[in-house]
Amino acid sequence: MGNAASQIKFGTDGWRAVIADTYTLENVKILAQAVADFLGSGKAVAIGYDTRFMSDKFAKAAAVVLKSNNLDVVLSDRPVPTPALSFAVKSRKLDLGIMITASHNPAEYNGFKIKNAAGGGASQELTREVEDLLTISPVKDSVPSEAIKLVDLTADYVKFIRNYIELKKIKPKKFKVLVDAMYGSGDSFIAQVLKGTNIRLEFMRNTINPSFGGCRPEPIEENLTELKKRVKDEKFDLGIALDGDADRIAAVAPGGVFIHPQKILGLLALHLNQDRKMSGGLVKTICGSMMMDNIAKFLGIKLYETPVGFKYISNLMETQDIVAGGEEAGGMGVKNYIPERDGTMAGLLLIEMMVCRNKNMLKILNETEEQFGKYYYVRQDFHLDRRIEPKKEDLPRELLGKKVVEIKDYDGIKLICEDESWLMFRGSGTEPIMRTYAEAKSLAQAKKLLILAKEIILKDALQS
Repeated sequence: MGNAASQIKFGTDGWRAVIADTYTLENVKILAQAVADFLGSGKAVAIGYDTRFMSDKFAKAAAVVLKSNNLDVVLSDRPVPTPALSFAVKSRKLDLGIMITASHNPAEYNGFKIKNAAGGGASQELTREVEDLLTISPVKDSVPSEAIKLVDLTADYVKFIRNYIELKKIKPKKFKVLVDAMYGSGDSFIAQVLKGTNIRLEFMRNTINPSFGGCRPEPIEENLTELKKRVKDEKFDLGIALDGDADRIAAVAPGGVFIHPQKILGLLALHLNQDRKMSGGLVKTICGSMMMDNIAKFLGIKLYETPVGFKYISNLMETQDIVAGGEEAGGMGVKNYIPERDGTMAGLLLIEMMVCRNKNMLKILNETEEQFGKYYYVRQDFHLDRRIEPKKEDLPRELLGKKVVEIKDYDGIKLICEDESWLMFRGSGTEPIMRTYAEAKSLAQAKKLLILAKEIILKDALQS
């Protein structure tokens, strides 16, 4: 048990580890026991799981431990999207949710996410309390697995979303949409929501494949070659990609044009504010696009900025009036729902936006960029021998001939220039990786900023 305390550490979004290495049934049980000790007897928990190898077995093992500690447990009877688990916690008024998933990590990983009573991501304070309890109690797992209550967590989830989106407006339209589930638990829930409409839906990679076809289930452009090709060749009006547990989204416009999640957040804010007449502020993270600043200013709404990690956005969605919030990795949350990401909901709202404006996604994207600026967002991760953190005082005050007018350093270091271009350094909290981000109004300039970032990192590495 003493070893588990060093093996189980929560990162930005849950605990993730390699299956059969440190992600074992024993460690999942130890973590479930810590959750049980944290909650105390008599509380209620929902447990969901994704399509990864043995996710159902890990979920049942956690359920047995919680049930053995006299907690009321409902276990999903099938793989579900993480937002379906979050919705179940909130709608059933439970005390906590557990999701067995490693999200977009490679197939050899699995993970353990905790959701609070509102369905949002567990705070750092909560996960630290759970970590502190890892070695307190011996694991109780005396209850037979047959005693665990298996429940369909998807029916209420689908019903809510069908009521949330404007199905009557969508019904007569014949937009052609291709959905790439990336072999994850997002499966074909969009079809269930749109049942009875004339939207022409097609799906790809929506079967269960625990190896994810040899490709990590992360909706980034390099993993979506086939989606882009099919959207272009088969003349779809929109392509939607979901990650392994369907809480993240990326999109493709006609012609095979990749729509970065940063731009999807802007589109959602415009749609909800202008077409749905919904009020509220907009949330981006520190590495979010400057396009959000321009959109918020135009709409006359407050722009919030958080550290990286959707749990910070979740917290704002619980405490402030927020119309939409999102992160650069593709997690989007919207008002009057759960304070959490949902790729399926975001994708459906993009379809709804096309319906409201009677235009395909490329036309909407072009009009948005014409009004608010065309920004090019790039990122590169550097794997280092050891952790290196650039010092603010050593960084240049001019980037590619543009004066640095603002420096933000509350989560990494971000240098913002007079022409709205920017460069950011952010070290991983768990690995010797330096993440670099850049944005500019031309792709060439954005790429040059990343080259400059590499030079700065290599210089620091040689000097340290």
